[in-house]
Amino acid sequence: MGRPGWKSPLTAAVCATTLLAVGGVRAQQAPPAAQAPQGQAPPGQGRGGGGRGGPGPLFTLADADKDGAVTRAELKAVFDQFRSTLDKRFPRWNQASGALTGQELAAGFNLVFPSPASSAGGGPQNQTPKPEDLSAMMAALPDKAPATPARARKVLVLGSAQGFVHSSIPLAAKTVEALGNKTKAWATTISYDPADINAENLKQYDAIFLASTTGTFLDDTIDPAATAARKKALLDFVRGGKGLAGIHAASDTYHGDPAATGQEGFGGRPGRALATQLLSVADKNGDQKLSKDEFNAASDALFDKVDSDKSGKVAQADFGTKMAAAFPQPPAPSGGGRGPGGPQVNEPLWPEFNKMVGGYFKWHWNNPQHITVKIDDPKSPLTAMFHSQPYEINDETYTYAQNSFSRDNVHVLTSIDYTKMSDEDKAKEPADTARTDHDYALSWIRREGQGRVFYEAHGHDEKNYAFKPLLEHVLAGVQYALGDLKADDSPSTKPKATASK
Repeated sequence: MGRPGWKSPLTAAVCATTLLAVGGVRAQQAPPAAQAPQGQAPPGQGRGGGGRGGPGPLFTLADADKDGAVTRAELKAVFDQFRSTLDKRFPRWNQASGALTGQELAAGFNLVFPSPASSAGGGPQNQTPKPEDLSAMMAALPDKAPATPARARKVLVLGSAQGFVHSSIPLAAKTVEALGNKTKAWATTISYDPADINAENLKQYDAIFLASTTGTFLDDTIDPAATAARKKALLDFVRGGKGLAGIHAASDTYHGDPAATGQEGFGGRPGRALATQLLSVADKNGDQKLSKDEFNAASDALFDKVDSDKSGKVAQADFGTKMAAAFPQPPAPSGGGRGPGGPQVNEPLWPEFNKMVGGYFKWHWNNPQHITVKIDDPKSPLTAMFHSQPYEINDETYTYAQNSFSRDNVHVLTSIDYTKMSDEDKAKEPADTARTDHDYALSWIRREGQGRVFYEAHGHDEKNYAFKPLLEHVLAGVQYALGDLKADDSPSTKPKATASK
């Protein structure tokens, strides 16, 4: 097919844990199936969940009897599910002249998989933190908020991720809820549905908290008007005087290769791979669409491709390999990481949001990476919990594209003390992606119209959420975003202005 327009998954992200005189606890993570270059997902594990070829989720669905192999009948049963979903979603498909585009097919397939998936691919996005992580976080909660709310406040936490799905998202969401409940600073609603970002629903909230959202997290892959309305609602909400706060991968959003993204894309999820594969094998008239008749023949055609030895069964170990060999693969992920072919295109995909949140992801040190964090503004009420002292963290620490982050745009609260990094650790950052200024901010605030924005880079690893000073920092940041905690939010490289009203 070779046509542009994929909504690319963004580069993989992994973060870590914090310590300030807490004994240097390190985050422990299961090693990836295969080692990948820093800032890049492991092979076969793109940020959309399900891998480049997408056979993992398809095999899981099709292997109904869980015997480790897929038969022609089992694959046909999955296609019956797809057909039923597509019938309901696109009624015109039942008309004689009806045909669905790859974008529409992908959207329907993703409803069946469903997706986005966990970071390893397959299954719905987890919304429940581990009990032990939740207990550790609850034990570390601060007792009191730094500011008294001017009135009853309400925060909407959004945990929807369209790229890499962090395991810490449900814990981050529960942390915001627990902080509000414990200190009485706000009430919380947790949502994993980007459709909740709409003008009418947002009227009841004072701030939105983005819990490691990734990718084009507000996009509706088949409804550009819905996407535009959500984006407008978010911008209007903040600019009109409300707040936005985000943690970790809230900055790993809306960036990548414009030529490989956009409304023409199929979405960075398993459905796009299957849509590509079916169009290649079942689009008989070459119109880049599938009629119902073409779709009905697709299951058998697909099985014939992967059952190359005509045994009537395809084992799990062979399914992915045969799918990859038989069908064209979607373009490699782009979004700032270093793919096998070198640096990827990493441009803003929603410049207004990219500027509002303060920057977008470029690369990261892998978890656990030892970092000394310096306090850039020790006089700020948002850093009071650190008592003007640097602290240490072992984390997957983000860096930001040089054309996206600038102290001209944000008021920096904390940053990496680059002078404290070893030469070995500095050398981990590829020379062709390094910031020439070595300016690696970690948390900041800024004004957006009449509203306020707070961002904290750490929060990938669940152990971070048991570190009380970090929880106090987030608490203060949300109170700033709500308008209850006054702070100097003038850009760090500009003359100081009046504190936020």
